[in-house]
Amino acid sequence: MTKTTGSVPVLGVRALNRATLDRQLLLSRSRLTPERAVAHLVGLQAQNVKPPYHALAARLDGFTPEGLSALMADRQVVRIVTLRSTIHTHTADDCLTLRPLVQPARDRELAAFRTGLAGVDLDRLAALARELVEAEPRTMKQLREALGAHWPDADPQSLAVAARCKLPLVQVTPRGLWGRGGQVALTTAEHWLGRPAEPAPAVDDTVLRYLAAFGPASVKDMQTWAGLTRLREAFERLRPRLLVFRDEHDVELFDLPDAPRPDPDTPAPARFLPEFDNLLLSHADRTRVVPPELKGRTWRGNQAHCTFLVDGFLAGVWRLEPDALVLEPFTDLDRAGREELTAEAERMLGTLYARTPYDIRFGTVVRR
Repeated sequence: MTKTTGSVPVLGVRALNRATLDRQLLLSRSRLTPERAVAHLVGLQAQNVKPPYHALAARLDGFTPEGLSALMADRQVVRIVTLRSTIHTHTADDCLTLRPLVQPARDRELAAFRTGLAGVDLDRLAALARELVEAEPRTMKQLREALGAHWPDADPQSLAVAARCKLPLVQVTPRGLWGRGGQVALTTAEHWLGRPAEPAPAVDDTVLRYLAAFGPASVKDMQTWAGLTRLREAFERLRPRLLVFRDEHDVELFDLPDAPRPDPDTPAPARFLPEFDNLLLSHADRTRVVPPELKGRTWRGNQAHCTFLVDGFLAGVWRLEPDALVLEPFTDLDRAGREELTAEAERMLGTLYARTPYDIRFGTVVRR
């Protein structure tokens, strides 16, 4: 239920949960094409090859992995480091605009390697790296070796990172194609897409796109999503065009006037998400999806687990073994919850792994 404090409505956790699930195409599956879905979601986390496929399988009606793979093969979507300095799958248009937008974050990342880059002319390094990767795609190892020939006293890893920070480098196929192997090889976005980079979009426009996919949200939420700082001014410029709410901790939230905000009691079906799904990473306060007592439960060391939702909230982790899909809930599930998860698991397996027979097993409840 939405309450009101003074003249500002207060959105509870379930209200935020249902609104975000709806924007994320997780409250009911969408008939959007994969390309339009990637654009609406402003990219998909793609640290590994399979997560974008799992992300769309959870969100789209009629999705097939071959559909996204064909877009990647045709260079209509690409894999590139953007938001939060992590790899995302973006449409070609977003690749050429969002990458310049997040350049300040790449500059901060580059500053962390300055010790290993002592005496290196970064503009010359960028020009040399561009020549190398546009002559033919290069691996990071090949970049380290080629750039090291020019700066033998510099740290090789820092040289390659500097090239990746200074240039919009995309991962070329077959990397990222469904059912295909391929090491990471890089070239510039302009070379791969056959057109020049475009000016960064107005920050205000990106705020509106973020709210359409992740709202209602605070300034800190968007800064967490983008890996950028100092976005308050953009929200203030947009304030007359936005609705303003507060959460139960009195944090100010912004939203688009015509965006969906479903009733908090709207049923939310079980969903299987990949590791690093943006639903779990794109807010400073993640309690709209992750109950406080489950904070940190999707990670072990540097390893992120695939997750599943029950009633719209994080409820456990899953993994594929050679012969089975194993579900490990964080709490005991009733019969209806197990049956709903099993049905969703069968759907996910049929969508992505129809040629491989898998059992569905419930593991021991994971408590901590």
